[in-house]
Amino acid sequence: MFRNYIKTTLRNLWKSRTYSFLNLAGLAIGLAFSALIFLWVENELGFNEVFKKHDYIYRVMENVDINGEIKTGGNTPGPLAQAIKEEIPGVKNSARLSWFMPQLIEWNDKKIREAGVYADPSFPDMMTLKFIEGNAPASLNEPDAVIISESLAARIFDKESPIGKMVKMNAGESFSVDGLFKVTGVFKDLPANASYRFHWVSLYTRFEDRNEWIKPWTNTLTETIVELSPEADLNAVNAKISGFLSSKVTGWNGKLILFSMNDWYLRNEFVNGKPEGGKAKYVYLFSVIAFVIMLIACINFMNLATARSEKRAKEVGIRKVMGSGKTKLILQFLGESLTMAFLAILIAIGIIYLSLPAYNELVQKELSVNLFTPVHLIAVLGIGLITGLVAGSYPAFYLSAYNPIKVLKGMKVKTSGGAVFIRKGLVIMQFTFSIALIICTLIIYQQIQHIKTRDLGFKKERLVHMQVPTELKKHFGVVRKQLLATGAVDNAAMSLHEPLHLYSNTSNFKWQGKDPANNVNINSNTVSAEYLSTMGMKLIGGRDFYQDSEADSNHIIINKSLADLMGAQGKAGSILSYGKYDFEVIGIINDYVYNDMYGSGMPTVFFLGPLAASSLTIRMKVNMDLSEALLKASDVIKANNSGLPVDFRFVDEDFNAFFQTETLTGKLSGIFSLLAIFISCLGLFGLAAYTAEKRTREIGIRKVLGASSPKLATLLSREFIQLVLISCAISFPLAWWMINSWLQNFAYRTEVHWWVFSVAGISALVIAILTVSVQAMRAALANPVKSLRTE
Repeated sequence: MFRNYIKTTLRNLWKSRTYSFLNLAGLAIGLAFSALIFLWVENELGFNEVFKKHDYIYRVMENVDINGEIKTGGNTPGPLAQAIKEEIPGVKNSARLSWFMPQLIEWNDKKIREAGVYADPSFPDMMTLKFIEGNAPASLNEPDAVIISESLAARIFDKESPIGKMVKMNAGESFSVDGLFKVTGVFKDLPANASYRFHWVSLYTRFEDRNEWIKPWTNTLTETIVELSPEADLNAVNAKISGFLSSKVTGWNGKLILFSMNDWYLRNEFVNGKPEGGKAKYVYLFSVIAFVIMLIACINFMNLATARSEKRAKEVGIRKVMGSGKTKLILQFLGESLTMAFLAILIAIGIIYLSLPAYNELVQKELSVNLFTPVHLIAVLGIGLITGLVAGSYPAFYLSAYNPIKVLKGMKVKTSGGAVFIRKGLVIMQFTFSIALIICTLIIYQQIQHIKTRDLGFKKERLVHMQVPTELKKHFGVVRKQLLATGAVDNAAMSLHEPLHLYSNTSNFKWQGKDPANNVNINSNTVSAEYLSTMGMKLIGGRDFYQDSEADSNHIIINKSLADLMGAQGKAGSILSYGKYDFEVIGIINDYVYNDMYGSGMPTVFFLGPLAASSLTIRMKVNMDLSEALLKASDVIKANNSGLPVDFRFVDEDFNAFFQTETLTGKLSGIFSLLAIFISCLGLFGLAAYTAEKRTREIGIRKVLGASSPKLATLLSREFIQLVLISCAISFPLAWWMINSWLQNFAYRTEVHWWVFSVAGISALVIAILTVSVQAMRAALANPVKSLRTE
């Protein structure tokens, strides 16, 4: 019986090739691209699952009340990890981590710079790193131990085993632990959807001994992670650690909380001390888009399937006369619909495999399809069954109830009013979602451009930076002159932090008249005298640093936000104190953007101290070819850097990296809104053809009575245009609500302009008119004699 249904379905598909193509193409394309979105969503939701203990790993965060607003940070004192493990019940293990840093690793003639971290010996076990070589539990037990990733081992040692070999690390860079390290383990590379992606791990104690200043409880530049026992009560542990620091440091008012590894990626934005935002909003957004596209494709499939089924009234009558019962007819129509649905799914699977490489390149991931995982298999079967059953339900239950005598006598079978209403409603729903997607896409693009084109307070174009070793710092004056002499470099400067990130901050600055309760964090950077001019920052008061660092050793430059915070003292000549040191303000610059590209300027102070710097920033000349300029600058750096590799990074690329998710959102929204319109128009094309075919005799009569082709085309198109106009009326407020909710996530956001809605509505209307007009004009231009002969 089932084989018979398949044969009947294939015959009907071939008999109505155009409609079959439209039906299968719409559903297959919609399902394929929905599946691609869900693959991305699945990958995002699977962040950190590579770490087997992800349900029990937490990062210790600190909430600090600053003028009534709770700010959350992840920097903690070094001694905290061991103290928590010893004193807080439920904490099974703990580890300290330095910040992640790129360091130079040398072995024989190989010199490779890779990012890694200094951590406690417990760290590899807490992260459940998979070791290819070496003993995992004891991998960091030796004082000079270092473990490296599989890919780094291959690049340094080729096919040779690295275990026991001594490598030189760091080459005199800031905060580095210079010396020889023994390779004690090789671990499997971590995937892209992991919060930690390091290529080497060495002992935190060795890093701590090199940087004595990070040892006290009063210094907060260490990351602390803990592993809770499976039976531990998270709320009870949080209650115990909340005031833990105040028991160790007098006057400390911060409160500690545990932040689950499961939320590190998706909910990493804190609002008043609680994780309330992050990448999760994009996961929700794309999940909705995927469901919308799948819904549009299914609606399209059901609409065309039910519309075409009405042509089979005579077939139903003949089958009934021949003895076919209602149950058999219902099963036949449902069987045909299910066969078409699963055929569309097979085509969709082919589209997925063909488009996956390009899609991976677009989303910058390494997604793969495994159809036989339980989740994927259930999804495929579920979509096929639901779509097939719903699409086949109308012909199955409505057509099977036809009176065979009336049908065979040639009496016209009236289409159910409910069926027509549902069909129109489904078309409206399709275009409502499609138009809303177009509107949201346009505003997402505007938001990204709004941020990218804002005044940053400095000029990011033709600006590059790199980590700078100690040897180069000592001779920076000579190196700078050599760079300028190339004719390719406009200016060069050094700083403690790279241009778009400042990590140093404190609330301990004081000035005359400061409110003692004012605990605002003030960020700081230590720079060379040329830094402001190299960055293109503008002074709005006072002067820049002198070249003579001794003359300005106790002078500082502040930004406008800090000047406003200082009130009457926010001017050149005022004194800013830190501990026992007093610094005179000599200049004030406009605010500039760093750390948070969506935020406004944060209070910032600049100290003069070239030898404390770790980053070299170079501005290339405008009139020089950038590739040639980089080559000349690289030659100078290599000559003064013992031939070590030069790793320039573009500031504008770093800037664009902040918007990677937003840019991807804009691109995918654009692609999928066009896809939604395309699928909707496929259905509209099919329905227009069906309507024109259904009204063949009416068109012939009207034409004989003198109606012109344009008038007939307008008559046939009017109904569909009305449906699109209704869709616009519904989609405009829906899109406004959706996009306004999304924009609330950004402190610095674009306005929602009325013309965006007009463009989206007019575009959808024009596309719909063009789609319907093709069929309308074809029907209007047909020979009326043939039309009137049609039975």
